[in-house]
Amino acid sequence: MATRSLPGRESPEFTEALEALRRVRLRPEVRITEVPAPQRIAPYAVALTADVLGSAADDEDELASGRFVLLHDPSAPEPWGGEWRAVTFARAELEPELAADPLLGEVGWSWLVDALANRDVEAIAEAGTVTRVVSQSFAGLADRPASVEMEVRASWTPIGPDAGLHLLAWSDLLCTIAGLPPLPEGVVALPGPRR
Repeated sequence: MATRSLPGRESPEFTEALEALRRVRLRPEVRITEVPAPQRIAPYAVALTADVLGSAADDEDELASGRFVLLHDPSAPEPWGGEWRAVTFARAELEPELAADPLLGEVGWSWLVDALANRDVEAIAEAGTVTRVVSQSFAGLADRPASVEMEVRASWTPIGPDAGLHLLAWSDLLCTIAGLPPLPEGVVALPGPRR
């Protein structure tokens, strides 16, 4: 896993976190890719993107996508409340009738909170937004149906040594907004109908 860190400096803690990320086994519907980490935010960083695809073997429909960034700064910036920060983004298209649901934001945030709790992830200094984007087409594009996207942008300060649990929790959030049912550890979903 290629990462970004200050030249000439090694961080045993960051190396351990990278190993924890490498050990994570995600659901087969989640395809993860490493991307360049952000610059100038922290001395050590790793960034991953993911797409959630349909559960059928031949289903390449993207149901959700997102980004997971793990930052490490031994100086423990005050807003973080610690040396680590997980910065995440998750996006999925929803059914158009959900556009008017006044609780959609609260539901999206509760999915994140539940994902962290279900993985027994300890975190502090949580922050984030849930955005709904409603698109309606006109004129030459009027035949396109209206669409609704939900975006969950969140960050938190991981507590504890296992960065992999935070990646798993974020992956669970992606699967939830993609509409996939939760699966107990070791269980594989049966292919469902195409969306």
